[in-house]
Amino acid sequence: MASPLSANGFLDALRDEGLTVVEVGDWRHHNRNHKGPWGPVHGVMLHHTVTSGSAKTVRICRDGHPGLPGPLCHGVITKDGRVHLVGYGRANHAGKGDDDVLRAVIAEKALPHDNESNRDGNRYFYGFECENLGDGEDPWPEAQLEAIEKAAAAVCRRHGWTARSVIGHKEWQPGKVDPRGFSMNTMRARIAARLK
Repeated sequence: MASPLSANGFLDALRDEGLTVVEVGDWRHHNRNHKGPWGPVHGVMLHHTVTSGSAKTVRICRDGHPGLPGPLCHGVITKDGRVHLVGYGRANHAGKGDDDVLRAVIAEKALPHDNESNRDGNRYFYGFECENLGDGEDPWPEAQLEAIEKAAAAVCRRHGWTARSVIGHKEWQPGKVDPRGFSMNTMRARIAARLK
């Protein structure tokens, strides 16, 4: 069980990992905490945005849309490898997912197949949205993949977690496919190597 990092601690963790961080508006106080608690935190969840264009992507992830108010994550990782901080606290990114997966993340064990949506993930996970159309064809530049690796490792390092605390949305909630276009096992291997 871990309390969320302070907003400044989160920012410092990302910068200490060598990331270029862009602070968007009053991101430290932009959250959905009025809808429920944030924490204890147990891991990092990765997503793709189904958008193109960094400015548009950051705006949508900060503000949300009529059916889903923002913030839609804590950080947006654009194709150029920058991390745009858009919110801190509870964010609309994980939705309901499988409590068996949550237990595996907490225990840092192999993930079971997600087959139910019975636990509120917005409470338990840091979320990074990654700019990509999610069609399996839109490329993932190495600068972006490296930033994803660094961002996830930064949070894991601060909490003392291993790479097994990093999951994709597709591993949490049945029917989700994100992030599409790279393997979560490969990304976890990259994160594990960075944490050594």
